[in-house]
Amino acid sequence: MPTLFSRIAAGEIPATIVARTSDCFAIEDINPQAPVHVLIVPLKEIPSVNSLTAEDESLVGKMVLLAREIAAQRGLQEGGYRLVFNCGPDAGQTVDHLHLHLLGGRSFGWPPG
Repeated sequence: MPTLFSRIAAGEIPATIVARTSDCFAIEDINPQAPVHVLIVPLKEIPSVNSLTAEDESLVGKMVLLAREIAAQRGLQEGGYRLVFNCGPDAGQTVDHLHLHLLGGRSFGWPPG
């Protein structure tokens, strides 16, 4: 059964698409936790970070580079931004399809959570 993100990529579920490449796409988060909250999602269905293999190394790099590009477009480079992969329910992962959160536009505390 296709994941929520696969259905968004296929155009079956509406979303605000921010960017699209041959390997991944980026959408606005529907429940933003910061003024900028974008999800970078691979087209390949990978359940979580725990499911990554050496074959996915380049894909993860492409996700991070797309996040950097979007951060630059949104003017976040000077003030900073956060990139987050949630892995599993205790970490807050709610969709079993790997995705990278790009958050910015406000100050963040540490530790998170």
